[in-house]
Amino acid sequence: MSNTRLPHLNRVLIVGNLTRDPELRFTSTGVPVANFKIASNKKYKDDSGNSKEDVCFIGIVAWQKLAESCSRFLKKGSAVLVEGELRSRFKENEDGSKRNLIEIRAFQIQFLDKKTETVPAEEIIFPDFKFPGEDHLSGLGSTLDNL
Repeated sequence: MSNTRLPHLNRVLIVGNLTRDPELRFTSTGVPVANFKIASNKKYKDDSGNSKEDVCFIGIVAWQKLAESCSRFLKKGSAVLVEGELRSRFKENEDGSKRNLIEIRAFQIQFLDKKTETVPAEEIIFPDFKFPGEDHLSGLGSTLDNL
């Protein structure tokens, strides 16, 4: 086994369309959180030259002002570019069994549709964004930019 220490890197960039309107909720302390799913399509030709399409569905979680902006400006079918990190959590099914969910916790979401309403830049991009209780993430964006 190698003694090489690997750097911690968990970054995801994905483009897709919302499968339904964002759901905006608030934590018990009043922090806004938005959940939605996107479909990311990949079109290609198989060995026979036939057009094919693969679709990947992935859950997105946005917090604070980003969550409010998503709720305000996005709807089913909206095109977005999401930058974030993969997160895993367990969800209990109706029968009591647990299943593992993997979703993206969004750091930034770029709205790709033509604007119908002006969106202030500070509502879309948060370079020094901190998640509740995670002060150790401050400056993460600038650290990754230097890699």
